[in-house]
Amino acid sequence: MSFDNAYEALTVAEGGEARWAFGTGFDDPLSGVDTTLPDGVDGAELGRYCLMLGDDALISSQRLIEWITRAPELEEELALANIALDLLGQARLLLTRAGQADGTGRDEDELAYFRDEREFRNVRLAEVPNGDFAHTVARLLVLSTWRLAVFDRLAGSRDPVLAAIAAKGVKELTYHREYAARWVVRLGDGTEISHARAQQGLEDVWPLVDELFATHDVERRMVEAGVGADPATVRAEFDEVLDQVLAAATLRRPDVPPLAAVAGRTGRDGIHTEHLGYLLAEMQSLARAHPEATW
Repeated sequence: MSFDNAYEALTVAEGGEARWAFGTGFDDPLSGVDTTLPDGVDGAELGRYCLMLGDDALISSQRLIEWITRAPELEEELALANIALDLLGQARLLLTRAGQADGTGRDEDELAYFRDEREFRNVRLAEVPNGDFAHTVARLLVLSTWRLAVFDRLAGSRDPVLAAIAAKGVKELTYHREYAARWVVRLGDGTEISHARAQQGLEDVWPLVDELFATHDVERRMVEAGVGADPATVRAEFDEVLDQVLAAATLRRPDVPPLAAVAGRTGRDGIHTEHLGYLLAEMQSLARAHPEATW
């Protein structure tokens, strides 16, 4: 079938069904992957675990996309956009798996666009607003180093879906970490001003680092079931990598207190900073204004 312009193709039904206006799920993103739950693994618990990992990626992606048209150079704008797209792809897979595992049948669009703030399970570091470019690469270094260590371990998960997602994600996250590390070293070991900016970026994100390694009950049970990643071993790898990067960048590890939890609860429990609500309002506005809309 031919069209006079590219936009006509968007209004034509595919396989008898119109495309979602705001969704990305033209096809089942886990098509061809064995989605059978492993023996002894609780589906609801696995679904909650996948939500945690998927929300981390989704919210991080949304923050990175805010750099489009604002990055210091076109090359960096493209790099940040590609990293955001990698994370969005991970979010798609993980949210799809969450809806399958917990038995609710919710798809990626429903989970991304039609949950409220308290239903999101991302770590708070993913949601805080962007600062300057040094702040962004400092946060990206922390998050990608942590997430790569997690995905390295998930590649051996008893859940075949998580193992497949992790195996693909490791390659992407390796680039994310290398990109962030290269910029942190470049800024830290650069001019007096760039060094100060890089150090301040680390100081700004560091209060939220400990939350990455505070094992939630769901995470603990997934580790016991042979599905999840052990935060204790993740922390050791994280510290080793950060020490190497900071030494090369002539930066010091911040000595700042962690951001307090609220009655012992943090992002994994649905307790967030005031910033997540604003981010979700923007991200979800079109889908909520036009539910069930199609191209």
